[in-house]
Amino acid sequence: MSDPTQPSTDYLDYLDKETQVRARHIRHEDSPFAGAPEALADALLARVDALAPELADLAAQLHQDPETAYQEHRSARRVADLLERHGIAAEVGVHGLDTAVRAQAGSGSPVLAVMGEYDALPGIGHACGHNVIAAAGAGAFLALAETLRDDPDAFPGTVVFLGTPAEEGYSGKEVMIQHGALDGVDAAMMVHPLGADVVDQVWLGRRVLTVKFSGVAAHASAQPFMGRNALDAATLAYQGVGLLRQQMPPSDRIHAIITEGGERPSIIPEFAEMKFYARSKYPETLRELSGRIEDIVRGAALMTGTGVEIEWDAEPPSLPVRSSRALTGRWLSAQRRRGRDPLPAGVVSETLAASTDFGNVSYRVPGIHPLIAISAPDVALHTREFAAAAGSPEAARGAADGAAGLALTALDYFWDPELQRAAAQEFADAGGPVDVAGYFD
Repeated sequence: MSDPTQPSTDYLDYLDKETQVRARHIRHEDSPFAGAPEALADALLARVDALAPELADLAAQLHQDPETAYQEHRSARRVADLLERHGIAAEVGVHGLDTAVRAQAGSGSPVLAVMGEYDALPGIGHACGHNVIAAAGAGAFLALAETLRDDPDAFPGTVVFLGTPAEEGYSGKEVMIQHGALDGVDAAMMVHPLGADVVDQVWLGRRVLTVKFSGVAAHASAQPFMGRNALDAATLAYQGVGLLRQQMPPSDRIHAIITEGGERPSIIPEFAEMKFYARSKYPETLRELSGRIEDIVRGAALMTGTGVEIEWDAEPPSLPVRSSRALTGRWLSAQRRRGRDPLPAGVVSETLAASTDFGNVSYRVPGIHPLIAISAPDVALHTREFAAAAGSPEAARGAADGAAGLALTALDYFWDPELQRAAAQEFADAGGPVDVAGYFD
């Protein structure tokens, strides 16, 4: 009885079988947009291939020296150093964050931002593969910037690189946005590693809630009736959330822990603290879920006679990702040129869903957040196994192929006014920009 039972893999095995079936029957629609001239696209890919050893080296250095959210000083410097070695001025410490990076090339409109993350997870390092994201984003930007340096008329517009810290557990992109990172930007993109190539996957919005219950301490044996038990309030709230799950849509998620709940069994706890993550597929359903959780917390305080303090989003919330189908179509074409054939949206189960602060970007401007395989399909994000994959040769290949995909998609966007208009119209039809900072007020 000293060891836990091991979870069954049966459900994941069935998900894998269902994914394979859907992959055989769900087909991509070919992109209606022509893209950039073939010769220019070929030359851009050659630049990415020439950069590939440096991208692999950057990904490896970040992997070997992981830094967590808001502490990515060496990581940001490494990214900036790569850009500067190629003659690109890179600024570190921008848009409200000491570890954010910005560089740009070209001039005029349209303006497209390529993003790169480089923060790691506490304890298990780059178990989300952000080292690959940084290398892919920097590589795409460099290939585009060098194309413009050799021929300023190669394509119209401005390409911006944004190194975005603190995605894990925080929302560094939202902080940067509030400090002007997307001012004047028309579209944005980044790529994320996974165990499969996927054009577009569900990413849930996420909010963070901290709850503090205050009670009255008392001797738990002699005078328990003189106490007000803050731990009772926390456990009631925890159980209430558990009961709520039966009435939640299948795409909603709640995770909760009790971080403080007393010091000695003989004392009625006068203080308890809880932390919650609330996730949902749509902004509206995330707002509704937030209200249900808050009702449960207040009810637990009422039942126990305790006081309660509720604090939502000490760090900015993250919205779901809203992808541009017009742009993902060009990503698909680009990846096929690299010998990959990403799965369409809807093939990988929606139950395999996490969150990212790129969602906040995608509700400000048209954007894409595709996935690129660096591991076996059964290796999950945020595990030691995925951390190992992020330091593998497949990760180096993923960084190069990701850079190629981002660079070619960006080139198509710059070259094709119809693609630009389609992305903008699709974004407007989906509801246009959302003020994330005030959405949940």
